[in-house]
Amino acid sequence: MSATLPPGNGRGGARGELLARVQQHLSVIYPELDAITWGHRLIEAIGGDSDALSVPQPFVNHWDERDALIITYGNSVTREGEAPLQTLRRFLNEHLSGAVSGVHILPFFPYSSDDGFAVINYLQVNDALGDWEDIREIAEEFDLMSDLVINHASARSGWFENFKKRVDPGLSYFVEVDPDTDVSMVVRPRPSPLLQTVQTLDGERTVWCTFGPDQVDLNFANPQVLWEFVNILGRYLDVGVRTLRMDAVAFLWKEIGTPCIHLRRTHEIIKLLRTLAEFRRPDVLVITETNVPNRDNLTYFGNANEAHAIYNFSLPPLLVHTMLSGNCRHLKTWMMSMPPAQHGTTYLNFIASHDGIGLRPAEGLLSDDELGSMIDALRAYGAEVSMRAGPDGALKPYEVNISLIDAMAGTAAGQRDRWQFERFICMHLIMLGLEGIPAIYVHSFLATPNDHDLFARSGRARSINRHQWPEDELAERLSDGRSLHARVLRELSRSLAIRRRQPAFHPNATQFTLHLGLELFAYFRQSTDRSQSIFCVYNVTDRPQVLSLADVNLISTDQWIDLLSGREIEALAGEMTLAPYQGIWLSNRAFGVALPGLRA
Repeated sequence: MSATLPPGNGRGGARGELLARVQQHLSVIYPELDAITWGHRLIEAIGGDSDALSVPQPFVNHWDERDALIITYGNSVTREGEAPLQTLRRFLNEHLSGAVSGVHILPFFPYSSDDGFAVINYLQVNDALGDWEDIREIAEEFDLMSDLVINHASARSGWFENFKKRVDPGLSYFVEVDPDTDVSMVVRPRPSPLLQTVQTLDGERTVWCTFGPDQVDLNFANPQVLWEFVNILGRYLDVGVRTLRMDAVAFLWKEIGTPCIHLRRTHEIIKLLRTLAEFRRPDVLVITETNVPNRDNLTYFGNANEAHAIYNFSLPPLLVHTMLSGNCRHLKTWMMSMPPAQHGTTYLNFIASHDGIGLRPAEGLLSDDELGSMIDALRAYGAEVSMRAGPDGALKPYEVNISLIDAMAGTAAGQRDRWQFERFICMHLIMLGLEGIPAIYVHSFLATPNDHDLFARSGRARSINRHQWPEDELAERLSDGRSLHARVLRELSRSLAIRRRQPAFHPNATQFTLHLGLELFAYFRQSTDRSQSIFCVYNVTDRPQVLSLADVNLISTDQWIDLLSGREIEALAGEMTLAPYQGIWLSNRAFGVALPGLRA
């Protein structure tokens, strides 16, 4: 029905359709609320009088094979005397303008801890990074992803200061419970106490802190808190943000006596925020950050009416395990179980990020012994391990904190070898070919090693992988074409440039897992119009492996070429020997790629 409605402004047309949808969402979240009054309030907050308000079309892919993201902090590259956001913009244009289409700038707001995720003020840019004009300029040149840190706010925020003073806004903005409440069922990502006592003008109060005492959970049972975040969302859209990353959103709604994760009203709030954002900007993307087991993560697609994209959280631990073990059994099993994303939805594929390698998404996919062996190997390469509290209070590994380039220093034997570069590139080639949009962490592009000094200074394990490069030092490293930094940046950029021209790598193109043993990981991609087919094959071991092309079943009437090397395949029933960690993209057509001997 909505697909046939014309765009409109004012009180009718698109606004009327939006109001009807918002009322439906509100009836689920707040059954006793005056949905009409609050619906109008939320529409005004998102910018409901804007001429841009229009009815979004369902099941539309607002992305294609040209899309790829870089994940970075605003100050990952710095120059003395210059706002880091300006330095970042120059770095992106000089080194990655032909490789990535978008940039995820991690929280760029004033904060008190957790490197940005304890937000003090959602409507300001951190003065140490720059200002809103710097954000606008980046958004004009790249698709900009911004965090909506929605589960909690800083204990130093104005809202929480007002909570302690017992005044609005803030008085009822945080989850407050009796200190004797039984919260044993609550799922925890951290070992710190869930309930924290704070002193207020009314005496001691007990507040809910999922992630720690400086990150106090917001009370979405109060619709005014929802209004605040719709207003914040509207501001982000005003400055050019295209993609909204909903941080830690799985924990949003609290109900005593439940695990307080993945609750129905949490999902409904995501749907509501997507509805409001889409009517304001039809090509907006909502991405949910839910670092949880795979079956739970998939629920955030809803019925193609919730998240446009979900992080493929199981990919990092499975891919790291594959590269360390030289065995792709579990990666294949998981791949075969992953449902194709419906049109209008997609996966966000990544291996490394500002956080560590999450282990919860590997639950049920890797055994405890396999996880333990992987952790032991990574510790040999400099990793730290962050813990979480289980239901019985016992500590369990939550994530491995390590720079990805150092994670690939050797194999599961815990011994460094000569294949670090090849192993590192191979795992990225696997990710780049998969269904979904790829996202690469800035320190993966730059082959940044573990920063143990920063870890020692901060006391936080995640700091190992949050190095800040002085621009002059980075330029010197990159100017040496033989350095690991330069080689990695050059090869990842080249691979992305090839990928972005192949229709078979559209995020929603057909994908099938191939079976070529445990040493060769392989899958098939085909463009939506079936004009291009690509067989992606990767040697995940430190030994040469022979590929029988007859097993791949290349069609004899087509000309086949490896997009990565430019090698034409003539003997379609012959064999290819893949060097350790070599990847190949065998395609019957190559679009826009200048390769030796290639007839495009």
